[in-house]
Amino acid sequence: MPENISSRSSRGNEALTEKTVIDQSLLTSAATSSWAGFLRPDGRKGVRNLVLIIYTVECAQHVAHAIAIGEADTHVIGFPGCYDNAYAIRLMLALARHPNVGAVLSVGLGCEYTQPEKIAAAVRASGRPAEWFFIQQSGGTRSSVAKGKQIVARLREKIRQETPRAPMTLADLTVGCECGGSDGTSGLAGNPTVGAFFDLLVDAGGRAIFEETAEMIGLRETMQSRAANPEAKQQLAAAYDKAERYCRSVRQWSVSPGNFAGGLTTIEEKSLGAFAKSGTRPIQGVIRVAETPRGPGLWILDSVPDEHFMQFGYTNPNDTEGIMDLISAGSQIVLFVTGRGSVIGSPIAPLIKITGNSTTFRTMGDDMDFDAGRVLTGEVTLAQAGRELADLVVRIAQGEPSKPESLNHREYFIMYKHQNTPTLAVGCRA
Repeated sequence: MPENISSRSSRGNEALTEKTVIDQSLLTSAATSSWAGFLRPDGRKGVRNLVLIIYTVECAQHVAHAIAIGEADTHVIGFPGCYDNAYAIRLMLALARHPNVGAVLSVGLGCEYTQPEKIAAAVRASGRPAEWFFIQQSGGTRSSVAKGKQIVARLREKIRQETPRAPMTLADLTVGCECGGSDGTSGLAGNPTVGAFFDLLVDAGGRAIFEETAEMIGLRETMQSRAANPEAKQQLAAAYDKAERYCRSVRQWSVSPGNFAGGLTTIEEKSLGAFAKSGTRPIQGVIRVAETPRGPGLWILDSVPDEHFMQFGYTNPNDTEGIMDLISAGSQIVLFVTGRGSVIGSPIAPLIKITGNSTTFRTMGDDMDFDAGRVLTGEVTLAQAGRELADLVVRIAQGEPSKPESLNHREYFIMYKHQNTPTLAVGCRA
């Protein structure tokens, strides 16, 4: 190796070591905090102990939601289609066996392809209690709602009494991040604040996941430069190239009128801002929908349809789908960065909403959890904002409701989509 390249590499390693030492010195009580989590049979730990109702066709969604009305800690997800879809089934199975889920009730109409009995069987095989029924065999709407409420009451009492508790720290957390409704402050403050927190989480031994490869167009070399090893570098290149081909095929580049109105001008500018939520730590590799990280560290989630399915023109239609994908990867908590503001929440995993725009934080105070815009005004440094966010994450992991939780925002979206089964679909294991 030529001497000038070697010396640059040496100086870079020294700088990285110095930065790591500095970041370690900035760790707050969040890094050493411990709280009681809910221990699952697979060894993962949850920050909530929920009963999840899953409907298997749109015709059953009214009954499923009616069962959940007035039922504490009972959430609903479901798939609208009559016909089978491997992506949707894999996603629902991963969500049914999520660490925040203690028990499942699966409700079907009775003539759809997706079978509630098979979902319940897979959940029971994971060590969780689960029940199911068909509405057509239960007397119709009123009878099915009454039956469902009786089942939920039994399941809730069972998991309250029988779920073991175990100490949790940041090392036990998987945290995902999505951004949407971006403006100029998202890349300057909102996403970088998440990046600062992700650095702390990774340093503490936890798992951090970010996605939206379709919003990283123009950053191929930047992404690869962060690879933890040659295998990760190859995975990042493949995920990037697929995302670019996908964007070309659907003629969509993830820049909206709202982004332009908020001060973003190009896809490259938006991409750099979106990538900022990854922080500075090495990227361990690429996972797919319903696949959990294969170890601690920083991971990127590929949710783009696979090559041979692109001809169908499917796309990621909204932020809610991306959030569900992150939850399917085992995220016990999800961060959502929005400069212009948003009112969505999520089932299963608490959603924390962060904005880099202090005006948005003031005008949408009902919905925003964290004001990262103070970084731009100089009220706090980026490192301080990252530590404050870490403290907030810990409080919510301990049971404090996020703003979307307190408002009962539980939006979800499970669509027809196509992606091959992950080689290591840990999140789907029985």
